[in-house]
Amino acid sequence: MSDPQDNLKGQNPKKGINLYWFYFFFLFFLLMSYLFNATQGAKEISWLEFDEKMLQQGDVAKIIVVNKETAKIYIKGDRLKAKRHKNIPPRIGGSEAGPHYSMQLGSVENFENKLDEAQRNFVSEDKIEVRYVTSTSWSNILVWLLPFFIIVLFWVFMFRRVGRGQMGGNPLFNFGKSTAKLTGHDAKSKVTFEDVAGLKEAKIEVMEVVDFLKNPDHYTKLGAKIPKGVLFVGPPGTGKTLMAKAVAGEAQVPFFSLSGSEFVEMFVGVGASRVRDLFKRAKDKAPSIIFIDEIDAVGRSRHKAHVFQSNDERESTLNQLLAELDGFGENTGVIVLAATNRPDVLDAALLRPGRFDRHIYLELPNKEERKEIFNVHLRPIKRAKDIEVDLLASLTPGFSGADIANICNEAALIAARKKKNLVEKEDFVEARDRIVGGLERKSQIISPKEKRIIAFHEAGHAVVSWHLHHVDSLMKVSIIPRGKSLGAAWYLPEEHKLVTKSQFMDQMCALLGGRAAEELIFNEISTGALDDLEKVTKQAYGMIAHYGLDEEVGPISYYDSTGGNERLLGRPYGEGMARLIDNEVQDLILEMYKKTKGLLIEHKGELEQLAQLLLEKEVAEREDLEQIMGKRNQASQSV
Repeated sequence: MSDPQDNLKGQNPKKGINLYWFYFFFLFFLLMSYLFNATQGAKEISWLEFDEKMLQQGDVAKIIVVNKETAKIYIKGDRLKAKRHKNIPPRIGGSEAGPHYSMQLGSVENFENKLDEAQRNFVSEDKIEVRYVTSTSWSNILVWLLPFFIIVLFWVFMFRRVGRGQMGGNPLFNFGKSTAKLTGHDAKSKVTFEDVAGLKEAKIEVMEVVDFLKNPDHYTKLGAKIPKGVLFVGPPGTGKTLMAKAVAGEAQVPFFSLSGSEFVEMFVGVGASRVRDLFKRAKDKAPSIIFIDEIDAVGRSRHKAHVFQSNDERESTLNQLLAELDGFGENTGVIVLAATNRPDVLDAALLRPGRFDRHIYLELPNKEERKEIFNVHLRPIKRAKDIEVDLLASLTPGFSGADIANICNEAALIAARKKKNLVEKEDFVEARDRIVGGLERKSQIISPKEKRIIAFHEAGHAVVSWHLHHVDSLMKVSIIPRGKSLGAAWYLPEEHKLVTKSQFMDQMCALLGGRAAEELIFNEISTGALDDLEKVTKQAYGMIAHYGLDEEVGPISYYDSTGGNERLLGRPYGEGMARLIDNEVQDLILEMYKKTKGLLIEHKGELEQLAQLLLEKEVAEREDLEQIMGKRNQASQSV
């Protein structure tokens, strides 16, 4: 039972004297003193004005010199009504006692000499009384102390709040505290595993972590230990952060989430302090989960090659993180999830077993997984019944989950822009074209000569790719400018886990088709093939230096999956091998270019017919291509 006295105390707490009222009255007193001093102030004048308007007129009653610095001038009462004294500032209560004017003195001796000389120059009945006084004005002292008092008051106020723990998230005093956002069962995330389409294997591993936190006895009774850390690795947009949000939505435990960049600040030691505070908060609420997004911001390798780029603050933060993950202290019930798309730059000590035990790789979704992702993102969209999700998945090879979500949203925006009630198939196709190629620029002015070059360039790509066996199916050709490109050929890529040498060579021929068509038709070439040549050159170097597909160089690969070669100042091979690779790349590209020109010469009539169609319609669909070049042999497309 509780003590009745305690209850009474809780009901009628004693109210102490509030010091803020004292601060208020003191500030009010200072303000009133300042205003009073300002209203009692005399008008500031110069010696010339004093001599001409007062001394020579005989208006001065007396002069009081204060602190040998300021002369207070009093005007005779009967002269105050003169017009020349109308600008005297009003005084409180309407008093006319004075002083009425004031004048700054540079030197008292100089002032006395000037005054004596001025009085000798005009006849006066009485000499002007001059008195010297020493005065200390409390109002002046208080006004001078006012700024210092306000500063002291501010700091007293701030430190009182700090002492009471009322500063909350103020970075001025809590920069050493963790900035992690806490999500618990009372503030549950709206994302669940049902919202994570595809990624079946990844979901199984993550669901196991969640199940362990809910039912730890099922695992511990067999002597099993749950992994301390789970690292999500994959390209951007594959669902790493979404998976973490699903964990926060499914787990009935506190969930701390933050970004890796939030550890590092300009203050030395803040990162390590925030790591300690984060794990302390997580241990206090165990079992709990910590999610660190973009962990590469703080977990970069401490390799010697990075010695000139090292940051002592980042390194101390990483050391503290390593100690918390697998130090002498117990981290029972705390699981760390992390995400990155740069696993090659992470420190090896961070990736070893006992810290991040499991590495879950999230790859770009295949066709079946893209169908599942489309079904998730199509839920809130009002779409026509004839939309086939299977077709949408086929039209988006190589797209990530974020790309698919963007397509669905863009299709809805396009349909709304056209004042439609439902999102139709052509809206999705247009959204896909816009995301891949950019926004159409139909208003861009292109000269007839350049338009003709563009038409033959795109027709060259189309004809070459149509008659080669190992090039993806061509769906559409357009000479409407999109983004930075002046035209485009749209393909329906097939998904391959392996790419053969024949496929590489046919793809290079298809890329060179535009430049070859320009040379064949106009006997000169333009700069329009820049992007094609860049892709062809990279592809040729990849075949020879990375995949070992060249007979002269042999089965040798200089590809480094760890990224170590990127830190080297030179190439990982000598001058002789570099010369051989360059020669083989040049020979390969020239051979493919010769093959491409021969193919276009053979089908020159189709090239001219397709280019003419593009000049008339600007877009050639699949049906138009089949009408000009005939049915494509589907069996020849397979490897």
